[in-house]
Amino acid sequence: MNLDRNLALSLVRVTEIASLAAAKYMGRGDKIGADGAAVDGMRSAFNLAEVKGTVVIGEGEKDKAPMLFIGEEIGAGTEESIEVDIAVDPLDGTTLVAKGLPNAIAVIAMAPKGCLLHAPDTYMEKIVVGPKAKGKIRLDASVEENLTAVAKALNKEISDLTVTIQDRPRHFDLIREIRSIGARIKLFGEGDVAAALATGFDDTGIDILMGIGGAPEGVITAAAIKAMGGDMVGRLNVRSDEELQRCRDLNLTDEDINKTLSLDDLVKGDEAFFSATGISDGDLLKGVVYKGNNVATTHSVVMRSKTGTIRFVEAIHKLDKNDILINLMNKHGEA
Repeated sequence: MNLDRNLALSLVRVTEIASLAAAKYMGRGDKIGADGAAVDGMRSAFNLAEVKGTVVIGEGEKDKAPMLFIGEEIGAGTEESIEVDIAVDPLDGTTLVAKGLPNAIAVIAMAPKGCLLHAPDTYMEKIVVGPKAKGKIRLDASVEENLTAVAKALNKEISDLTVTIQDRPRHFDLIREIRSIGARIKLFGEGDVAAALATGFDDTGIDILMGIGGAPEGVITAAAIKAMGGDMVGRLNVRSDEELQRCRDLNLTDEDINKTLSLDDLVKGDEAFFSATGISDGDLLKGVVYKGNNVATTHSVVMRSKTGTIRFVEAIHKLDKNDILINLMNKHGEA
């Protein structure tokens, strides 16, 4: 099933609007306000996107999220349009924006209907690498075995590898083990989609992501990794009775929960799109810059797995000529 290649530009417009809306809150200590503006901006932008989509990963269930809720139908596509699954994270890194820290992004993944894993809102154990190490990672292998295999694939010594890991107590043992093996570590606080993306580009200096993060974010990440030709393996990591119930609500069995998920399990087929726009400066994308005189710039990356095309898009926005942004400003005010 082929999707129109022009959808890439439609998606990047959506992440641009979300980023411009959220960036108004940079460093102002209001992560709820920033997230709300990003959600509102992304949902409004979808009204102009020529897709016939259903949100499969979004802001939560309908009774808990006013928009971009799971099951919501979005887009301006016609009856003739191919139906697609859409996974969104209007603001990956709410605390990053609130504190003015790097690597906050707005992201979207899209694939034909039924091709994105409907992941529950739980945790997921993940390993992510770029194209050169494709096929070299396994969840059932030890940390040392994985690092050795990746180092060999990259023609590096283990001491030259850089592993990125979320800075959380649940990773203390993993961090200690990696240090004992001799690899370098780069910790990050939030934004595991942005951290995973960095593994696919040599100039970021990041070779592998390891650890436990959000399962919905894992699916969004997988769409990008597939487009880049990288690799990812995952497994749901249920940490409470509440999370177990979320799995049951999606009719997941114990076998489903314990299954090792390949990249193709996370994103089926070869036709997926991914778009991300920087909100704050990061390893891969520049953040929103307000130039004055109602002008702002954005930096985005948009990918298509079918062709392996990766485009970086730098855009200049006339804020007073964009109806969506004008309406958002009227609604949310000056942050």
